[in-house]
Amino acid sequence: MGDLMLTANQISAGELLQLIRSGRANTRADLQQVTGLSRSTVGQRLDLLNRAGWLKHSTGSSTGGRPSQKIVFDPGHASVIAVDLETRHARAAVLDLAGTLLAEQTGPLRISDGPDHVLDQLAGWFPDLITAAGIDAAHVCGIGLSVPGPVDWETGRVVEPPIMPGWDQYPIRERMQKAYADHVHASAQGSPVAVFVDNDANLMALAEHQANHRDCSAFVLVKVSTGIGAGVVVGDMVYRGVDGGAGDIGHIRLHDRPDALCMCGSHGCLAAVASGRALAKELSALGADATSASDVRRLLGEGHPDAIRLAREAGRRTGEVLVTVVTLLNPGVLMIAGDLAGAPFMTGVRELLYQRAFPRATANLQVVTSRLGDHAGVIGAGSMVVELLYSPARADSRLARLAL
Repeated sequence: MGDLMLTANQISAGELLQLIRSGRANTRADLQQVTGLSRSTVGQRLDLLNRAGWLKHSTGSSTGGRPSQKIVFDPGHASVIAVDLETRHARAAVLDLAGTLLAEQTGPLRISDGPDHVLDQLAGWFPDLITAAGIDAAHVCGIGLSVPGPVDWETGRVVEPPIMPGWDQYPIRERMQKAYADHVHASAQGSPVAVFVDNDANLMALAEHQANHRDCSAFVLVKVSTGIGAGVVVGDMVYRGVDGGAGDIGHIRLHDRPDALCMCGSHGCLAAVASGRALAKELSALGADATSASDVRRLLGEGHPDAIRLAREAGRRTGEVLVTVVTLLNPGVLMIAGDLAGAPFMTGVRELLYQRAFPRATANLQVVTSRLGDHAGVIGAGSMVVELLYSPARADSRLARLAL
């Protein structure tokens, strides 16, 4: 790269890209002012980004002199594949780098069938998805996978997932790369496609925060489906804890339900009492046709009286736990998502939350439902890929490889 090599005390091309993507600087003059770099150095950095095809340029407004050229990130120069994996079905999509869905597919898929079968089945969808999106395999820069279990962020492996039998510590990234190469023949592209994995509630929180609540500095999303989990966004970053366990509120134990056996093997967990799986079990005992959280969702949509009653009570039990969450984090938005996120459950949550939480903790709190609905998982998985691949350090590394 010759004279374009970066020294440790200089602003890199990846850092300029971050300024452009965030909207903080979108002209050469802006970039010079924000970074303190010279005009020639900014030009060199932009040349790297332009050669990679990551930028678009357009003529801006003029106040009498030469109009400035606006510089923006080009969301169409590559695509990502995003997968939202549930316990009984999956949704896969191709998105551009701005999160626009170009093609999608949903279908039945049982996570209990194990990682080898599930990841191969998912990869089998990808060729048709890529064709439907109007791109080729070389246009795909990464794959994001949302899973219903705690994920060690560094390794991309799920850790002791209660509703993912056979997945504990499984090398998902490597197996997904192999399945993708087998089905899409991506091995011809050289290095394996980048694969990133995170918990579903984390990615839903990321998507909802970016889409509708960017001004909220503390955001909590609670997903209530087969299990119960939460995603937390502080600032603009997902908070994962020390090893990916943050937000696992479904396994907080209730003081008065020692009889309720949870999928994790413990008794009295919130998920054993208030999740979609728990409600399906209760409804089935009452004679209703319910074996899963999606069945509970259907019965709620039909106005089934027992489903409504149980969902409201589940909301109250979840509200008991959320009192502590809200008091600890003091979020501006608490969002309820998933199969149970309807009026009965929301009513129960609000009843307990506003009754028991200290008034100051809820004075500026909005309790809302999902805006992105069933697409939050794939949009969040796509956003994860973009945020990681175009972060300053990784962007610089990729630019260095392109220059070789």
